Amino acid sequence: MTRPADSEGDPETETAPTSEPAANAEYGSKPFKRSRSHFADRITADGRDGWPVEAGRYRLVASRACPWASRAVISRRLLGLEDALSLAIADPIQDDRSWRFTLDPGGRDPVLGIRFLSEAYDARESGYPGGVSVPAIVDVPSGKLVTNDFQQITLDLATEWTALHRPGAPDLYPEARRAEIDEVIADNYRDLNNGVYRAGFAAQQSEYEDAYHDVFRRLDLLSERLAQHRYLVGDTITEADIRLFTTLVRFDAVYHGHFKCNRFKLAEDPVLWSYTKDLYQTPGFGDTVDFHHIKQHYYRVHTGINPTGIVPLGPDLASWLTPHYREELGGRPFGDGTPPGPVPPSEEVPATGRP
Repeated sequence: MTRPADSEGDPETETAPTSEPAANAEYGSKPFKRSRSHFADRITADGRDGWPVEAGRYRLVASRACPWASRAVISRRLLGLEDALSLAIADPIQDDRSWRFTLDPGGRDPVLGIRFLSEAYDARESGYPGGVSVPAIVDVPSGKLVTNDFQQITLDLATEWTALHRPGAPDLYPEARRAEIDEVIADNYRDLNNGVYRAGFAAQQSEYEDAYHDVFRRLDLLSERLAQHRYLVGDTITEADIRLFTTLVRFDAVYHGHFKCNRFKLAEDPVLWSYTKDLYQTPGFGDTVDFHHIKQHYYRVHTGINPTGIVPLGPDLASWLTPHYREELGGRPFGDGTPPGPVPPSEEVPATGRP
């Protein structure tokens, strides 16, 4: 399988080696752009890039704060890859060395034995000058970074790791629907997934306004589409829903206020709110979301936007568990498959991060 040509915008300017702008980034000097992923090796069934799919060999490093990394965490859980691909969760608060493992005993990842994700980058390429991003997959035996290509990681989990999928794993990237999924993904990325960042880190009023209008034009179109269909493409959950969810679930908590995307809150659009709650209440989605990590990261790391570092107490999370009624539209969340089992105890989101 090859990567969709424009699945997430112009690869020269829009793909990201840094999942979030660095803590010490300069804001207001130039328009926000995502640079392309530097480490784009793929882990495949045939190992053609030198990295064959192998149970227990690799470790996924993610932050629950980051929407790009959260896609991989959701995909891994839906596909039942917990035993095959271990998971490291980074501290949501970065310092000048970027993602760190201060949540673990002794401040070291217990599997990789490192304090900072940058150590895996350095093991792969000494003196690498770029950003340190999540999601990242690290080769455990060598300690080297394999890939930080957030676009491709989830597609490969769905299509290259099939031999290790759980019984009943859903088809998140069905071949017959890929062209439509790719088109939806591209539109949503350009206007919404990346649009909220273009608004939040705009250098000029006109740049902000352009991004703002893109965001809400796309939200209006999505509301129209989802009024008649439970999921974005077909009657089952696909890669397109995963990528949209990780933006929508953060919208009211951070993008509405912190990024000034404030024409309306998600909770004020009945269709989008019900859609996002439907996914949140679906096993594999909400049970990976940590609202505490999300708010701590955005409000404390983005000092150019929020120099005081004050983290808001709201919004109230209780409404995430209220009825959504989306089942009235039909649909089969997992297609011919089944829901994932319980979250492994070691991966449960703490009570501070959930309703």
